Amino acid sequence: MENLFWVVIRNRFIGHLMRVKALAPLLILLCSASALAQDNKCVLKLSELPDSPELFGFRMGMSTAQLKLRVPQVVFGRVDDFGVSKTSISPDFDPQMDKASLAGIRTVSFDFLDGHLTSLWLGYDGSFKWKTVPDFVTGISQSLHLPDAWKPWKVRGQELNCADFQMTVSIVAEGPSFHITDDTAEQTVATRREAKEEQNAAMEEGESSAIVADTKAKVYYPESCPPASEIQAENRVVFKTKEEAEKAGYKAARNCR
Repeated sequence: MENLFWVVIRNRFIGHLMRVKALAPLLILLCSASALAQDNKCVLKLSELPDSPELFGFRMGMSTAQLKLRVPQVVFGRVDDFGVSKTSISPDFDPQMDKASLAGIRTVSFDFLDGHLTSLWLGYDGSFKWKTVPDFVTGISQSLHLPDAWKPWKVRGQELNCADFQMTVSIVAEGPSFHITDDTAEQTVATRREAKEEQNAAMEEGESSAIVADTKAKVYYPESCPPASEIQAENRVVFKTKEEAEKAGYKAARNCR
């Protein structure tokens, strides 16, 4: 009886080992997939992106003055209440453009926040070397040292979300379209818009806001401070409190605290 007992125990142990052995490949596959998913995340920041010849001398964060040096013919739009301005160039249609230095470019759109580039949208024509979305994604990833973390976007497009920026690639008018946006800048504009909406709501309710900010100088004043009345209308934004102003990126003016 004792021998039979140990035979049963041994057989059960062997069966358990065989089941574990059979599951081992599956466990290895699951671990590999988990590690790959972790690797396929983009943690790059805008400041870490290298210059790329495919961006033709344009780079995120460049100032309006720097863009003017690159494209003297560019004309800037007005700056709105939130510090945003937009402009575009069309080398294909503007005879004054230096097409040799922009070969393969159909149009470029620029968005600026407080005078610095926060959105770059390049439309390439049919002569550009990368003619499909997969080819463009492969090429620009090598050029900008991007990880393999692209995902499907809209109709046959691709999207890459990183630490503080987003990229999209699609086909427009038989040529690739490449868009880079600064997420931090987008959040700043959203905060300013929210503050403006709250200001308007307060005004409709007959309430007066106490903090006046200068979008150009990036400082705020108590409404009773004389310099507050000297802020130009296009640079003027009003907040309910100094906390709201500081959350939107403004600092207290030294001459009026």
